[in-house]
Amino acid sequence: MRVQVVDHPLVAHKVSVLRDKNTASPTFRQLTEELVTLLAYEATREVKTEEVEVVTPVATTTGIAFAKPTPLVVPILRAGLGMLEGMTRLVPTAEVGFLGMARNDETLDIITYADRVPNDLQGRQVFVLDPMLATGGTLAEAIKFIFERGAASVTCICLIAAPEGIERLREIHGEDERVHLVLAALDERLDEKAYIIPGLGDAGDRLYGVTPPMH
Repeated sequence: MRVQVVDHPLVAHKVSVLRDKNTASPTFRQLTEELVTLLAYEATREVKTEEVEVVTPVATTTGIAFAKPTPLVVPILRAGLGMLEGMTRLVPTAEVGFLGMARNDETLDIITYADRVPNDLQGRQVFVLDPMLATGGTLAEAIKFIFERGAASVTCICLIAAPEGIERLREIHGEDERVHLVLAALDERLDEKAYIIPGLGDAGDRLYGVTPPMH
């Protein structure tokens, strides 16, 4: 597994504003989209391409286009939705799937409650969007899920990660070069409640507000 922390002043600046507890949801959403576009630029360096003929106003030349099958972008519900616009702005021709995953509080197992991902991912490059990599449980299950459907590679784009989450993914995927993790920041640790420190709070709540549970 390859881990890349994007080292760029614009990335660092936007992360700092996201961390600020006084940053309002509209600003948080906008900055998240901008940040993901910057991360996506790095994450897509190895996207598969092919040569195509391009007719300009003055001549014919050779250009580059995405090879088939095109990349698939998969946000993890719900917080990953806040990253989707920033990703598709850079890769507008990519297809989009959705995964909803949650932890069972009793068994601690990860349960898939929403699946809008093609059954056949043979040869596909898949980009998974999830703002926070804390314990690594959800992301590990998402990667497993996608590889079981035949994906060629999985690139995970996260805003913030904790060392514990990265270690968990390493335990599972080791030196597997098909797994690539692209981060805006690597934080210090998890606290006793599995919150990332210093982190930025609950990304879903800060993107969309607090949604009361249904009864």
